[in-house]
Amino acid sequence: MGFFDSEIVQHEARNLFQDYQSLMELGGDYGKFDREGKKLFIEKMEEMMDRYRIFMKRFELSDDFMAQMTMKQLQTQLGNFGVTPQQMFDQMNVTLERMKAELEKP
Repeated sequence: MGFFDSEIVQHEARNLFQDYQSLMELGGDYGKFDREGKKLFIEKMEEMMDRYRIFMKRFELSDDFMAQMTMKQLQTQLGNFGVTPQQMFDQMNVTLERMKAELEKP
């Protein structure tokens, strides 16, 4: 069975995409959130990024040809912007840490 034939992989991919889309839509109103709403949004983003990192690691470790091609495509796409997948995750973490720091200011 191929990597993408797995119901678990399909389910997680679908959930990740839907959760990401929802968070991005919600994030448009981030400035209107109260402090607790902002904290919750940041927590949800961190959780989603952790799930995405695990999902990407599955691609990376898989022997499946299509999974390897997907990783190469992602690396190429990110490379066009001058970043690696790890740099993408690192930058997102920096952004979330800045958002947290902003919440701590009086």
